[in-house]
Amino acid sequence: MTFTSTQTVPETARRDGKLTSGSRVVPEETPIAFSYGGSAHAVMMATPADLQDFAVGFSLTEGIIAHPDEIDTIETLAEDQGIDVQIMLNTERGDALKARRRHMAGPVGCGLCGIESIEQAVRPTPSVSASPLQLSQQQIIDAVALLNGQQPLHFETRAVHCAGFYVPGKGLIAVREDVGRHNALDKLAGAAARAGYSGASGAVVVTSRVSVEMVQKTAIIGSPFIIAISAPTALAIRTAQEAGMTLIALVRGQDFEVFTHMDRIQPGAVADVA
Repeated sequence: MTFTSTQTVPETARRDGKLTSGSRVVPEETPIAFSYGGSAHAVMMATPADLQDFAVGFSLTEGIIAHPDEIDTIETLAEDQGIDVQIMLNTERGDALKARRRHMAGPVGCGLCGIESIEQAVRPTPSVSASPLQLSQQQIIDAVALLNGQQPLHFETRAVHCAGFYVPGKGLIAVREDVGRHNALDKLAGAAARAGYSGASGAVVVTSRVSVEMVQKTAIIGSPFIIAISAPTALAIRTAQEAGMTLIALVRGQDFEVFTHMDRIQPGAVADVA
């Protein structure tokens, strides 16, 4: 089943002091419901593309599964106002999710996306300290440069986020876009896992700011690097530090800022590209 990711809409633009009628391509923003075993679990506002990756990645980063093989089937159903993604887990994971729901009796919504309690928002972040991965300064710069060239939906609409998985020696092995930065990262997590890549083998590269949830999801993926074009929050920095993750942000051309675990960056100067 194929869903449309963009729409062309009429607009009136002011250019050179004049109003001119025209059109613009804009991204779709669609309610995507994730249901497990027939029971609704969460609804995300997202770009209706790469839904198999989204389902796997969301299931991984939310701790519902540990490996894609624990999902038996994924079916996407078009509804009147959105899409219902029906996910069937294997018996063990399905029973575990049912038990998890029983223990969440009486949760109080705290307004965070996909989170039903304050305790979930401050959940422990897995450590990625064991990963031996290091990157050179040039690889950090190259990873972002590669990502900048692989964002077709962004180039068309200028209204979406992007996440990529960079593996040294292979470049970007997966790139995913979405109107939501968390959704783009979940889709990336699913794409990399379905392709058989270990999170510890590469770096997560994102176009968005680095919030604590982006760090948490990166740690669950298993990557010891998150590299961003925008800035991090203070909580994201503290969380990355505790998780043994190198947080690099504000990558602009040859320049970037390192906020945690500088030791993962190999010594040596950046190659002269002048």
